[in-house]
Amino acid sequence: MNYFKIASVLLLLSFNSFILVAQNNFVKENYNKTEVDIPMRDGIKLHTTIYSPKDTSQAYPILMQRTPYSSRPYGNDKYRKRIGPNELLMKEGYIIVYQDVRGRWMSEGIYDNMRAYIPKKKGKAVDEASDTYDTIEWLVNNVENNNGKVGVWGISYPGFYSTYSLLSNHPALAAVSPQAPIGDFYFDDFHHNGAYFLSYWLATTVFGYEKTEPTAQSWYGDKFPQIGTRDQYQFFLDNMPLSKLDQFYGEDNVFWQQLKEHPNYDEFWQSRGIIQHLDDIDIEPAVMTVGGLFDAEDLYGPLHTYSEIEKHNDFYNIFVFGPWSHGQWAITSTRNAVGNVYFGDDISNNYQNNIETPFFNYFLKGKGSINELSEAHIYDTGMMQWNDYEVWPPKNTTETEFFLGDNQSLSTTSNPKFKNTFVSDPQKPVPYTEDIKVVFTPRKYMTDDQRFAARRPDVLVYETEVLEEDMKFVGDIVAHLNVSTTGTAADWVVKVIDVFPGDAKDPEEMQDHLKMSNYHMMVRSEVMRGRYRNSFVNPEPFTPNKKTQVQIELQDINHTFKKGHKLQIQIQSSWFPLIDMNPQTYVDNIFEAEEDDFQKQTHTIYGDSSIIFYRLQ
Repeated sequence: MNYFKIASVLLLLSFNSFILVAQNNFVKENYNKTEVDIPMRDGIKLHTTIYSPKDTSQAYPILMQRTPYSSRPYGNDKYRKRIGPNELLMKEGYIIVYQDVRGRWMSEGIYDNMRAYIPKKKGKAVDEASDTYDTIEWLVNNVENNNGKVGVWGISYPGFYSTYSLLSNHPALAAVSPQAPIGDFYFDDFHHNGAYFLSYWLATTVFGYEKTEPTAQSWYGDKFPQIGTRDQYQFFLDNMPLSKLDQFYGEDNVFWQQLKEHPNYDEFWQSRGIIQHLDDIDIEPAVMTVGGLFDAEDLYGPLHTYSEIEKHNDFYNIFVFGPWSHGQWAITSTRNAVGNVYFGDDISNNYQNNIETPFFNYFLKGKGSINELSEAHIYDTGMMQWNDYEVWPPKNTTETEFFLGDNQSLSTTSNPKFKNTFVSDPQKPVPYTEDIKVVFTPRKYMTDDQRFAARRPDVLVYETEVLEEDMKFVGDIVAHLNVSTTGTAADWVVKVIDVFPGDAKDPEEMQDHLKMSNYHMMVRSEVMRGRYRNSFVNPEPFTPNKKTQVQIELQDINHTFKKGHKLQIQIQSSWFPLIDMNPQTYVDNIFEAEEDDFQKQTHTIYGDSSIIFYRLQ
């Protein structure tokens, strides 16, 4: 059994929600299917699948997804089991369209990972915005019974293409829902603040190999690395430095070469960011950005997509952020849990029926009402309930600063003379999970119990006393660390943790070896590769033993630390193999580091370091 072929299939299933072929199902009974190759302005043809309602007594809006993960099943007699964003919308009646993006699957052309946007295109210059425009133009002029309105949706990479559709500026585009959209590949998925996310290394297979002609068969399925173990920690430890991984990906894997050649936030990455261009929207579609508060892949993207649209545009723009992992809002299971933590019943179903469906129905069909849709609909992951806000982040907050004190305390006063030291050993990096497994992309660690890390000598722990009242924090968290190292390079990881009381009850999702009693639930976490503390473009080493400031933005939360719980902060310098191991000796490119560069170093955290939260009044 090829484990990584299975992983590839699961990836496709994850991002294409319900692509299984089924006979005698609702779709086949109520929709006609047509496959066409739509010509773009440069002559390249993009393979497009169109599901049109058999009932032609009315005109229908077009609801489209553009994807690099295949519009399969191919063949006019092969149908998806379900189509559209959710089952209710499928039964409402829409013209549902799926398209293979340029250079993927049955579409012609050359694929470019996160293809750069061209603001002022001339002649036959193309990007994903022009491909979207040309596709919409063809659809509204050639698909029968369409009402002239188009919506676009997608999760993850299709979410990126959804955001990109806004830059097409096509007048028929009326409603767009970027869901877990990639906002910038240097801060989503493969990098976080300059640290390479080694845990996504296997996914390089999917994005790195080019095909030469349209194909209905996977051209990369046989190229997944055969690593010979189910223990990812040991595998990557045995394959440090990163250059050892070249034996698995050669020069024919274009994306692997790009990752290695561009460790810094240079023009290559800057040009591929989409959020930088969201001031270039000349139409007024309705936008609903959706994200998961525990999305390990794309947390940065939806937050910044919403905020940048809000900053530069006046059209209808709302935000939904639920207690979900990556794309979890598209499933239909009753219980909603992330890892070991249960958040409630029917959370995804209620979103689909009461938020997603009304949004598209109103703006594409003029049906129903959006009065019940708030500007920001965000789940409180401590109280286990939804909150509605008129603006995100809310304005009625008070800055609350906790300093890292002695005796593992979080204090409201600074003590610059106090310091904690720990030894960071590249041969024994701190694991990001205690699970022994190989993951294609990580997910459950976002709410994992952190007791295993708290009990290591190379993880510093600071926490409050048992809370005597609820503390609700909203919006961003910013860590202001004052640090030093005996070396010239270091990573800094900050984790915000909700410590449950001893009498907390176990949900059915709890792993057998754990208990919710005193569970250390990770609420938010982030890394900063220290060389980028002043600039992601121009890295610089640390001066050994010199006190230095490092600031880390941890992304937004909406979480109540309840009475009887404790707020805990963990600080560490390795997070393996979620991120690659920093050699702790400065080298220009960590992808080219040699074994001798990896050195044990002593790191210091000073007592005037602080974590800033925003407390809701």
